[in-house]
Amino acid sequence: MDIKQLQIMATKVRIGVIEGVYAAQAGHPGGSLSAADIFTYLYFEEMKIDPQNPKDPDRDRFVLSKGHTAPGYYAALANRGYFPVEELKTLRQIGSRLQGHPDMKGIPGVDMSSGSLGQGISCAVGMAEAGKLMGKDYRVYTLLGDGEIEEGQVWEAAMFAGNHALDNLVVIVDNNNLQIDGTIEEVNSPYPIDKKFEAFKFHVINCDAHDFNSLKAAFDEARATKGVPTCIVAKSVKGKGVSYMENNVAWHGTAPKTDKYEIAMDELTKHLAELEG
Repeated sequence: MDIKQLQIMATKVRIGVIEGVYAAQAGHPGGSLSAADIFTYLYFEEMKIDPQNPKDPDRDRFVLSKGHTAPGYYAALANRGYFPVEELKTLRQIGSRLQGHPDMKGIPGVDMSSGSLGQGISCAVGMAEAGKLMGKDYRVYTLLGDGEIEEGQVWEAAMFAGNHALDNLVVIVDNNNLQIDGTIEEVNSPYPIDKKFEAFKFHVINCDAHDFNSLKAAFDEARATKGVPTCIVAKSVKGKGVSYMENNVAWHGTAPKTDKYEIAMDELTKHLAELEG
């Protein structure tokens, strides 16, 4: 895809986020929107995957370590063809397979169930180590929140990845600087993120999470890096794409009511029309 096509798809992913959390009247829009461009680049450009064969043993793997941002993940999977886009409106409904956190048993394309913060990266590290032991060339990607990396388990997993030279692993940190209770500095600052991962023997790349040229350069550099795992620190804006949600911690885990839903959809659909025009 070219840059404009990626921008169009990312906007569709954001629309899916808003439709899902509004229909559920629950969920986490802020972090889903900040990661929408990352989800889009991974699933439409970077990863070796086939929606028609989601269990292909040679596929690239993705683990959503910050599992509460499932609305964004689901929107990317749906638009990529793993299941119908219309199903996004069943988010968190009784009988729906689209639970509040990803479920690998019920959702095509989900490689690992997640939700308990700090644990997803450990699963991704295990997948990467397994690939090495089996002589496979698949790559493993995992997305963490910057608040999530306050969890100790993250650093145990990072230590293992660095010491075992897992150059088939890419850890992405969605650095939107906000978590449920405020800024990450106010809660328990993990800064400097890049220096911490470097100390755990990672190659570290800083990029703009909302610039597809920056994302491409980062993922290309990660793919070219040999002998060590890579961490991409992606600077983002929580709530990106919906004006009243941007940099507003109140939308970490709050669903919009009808008036706010209509504003969000109006902004996103107008932006989509501009891109497609």
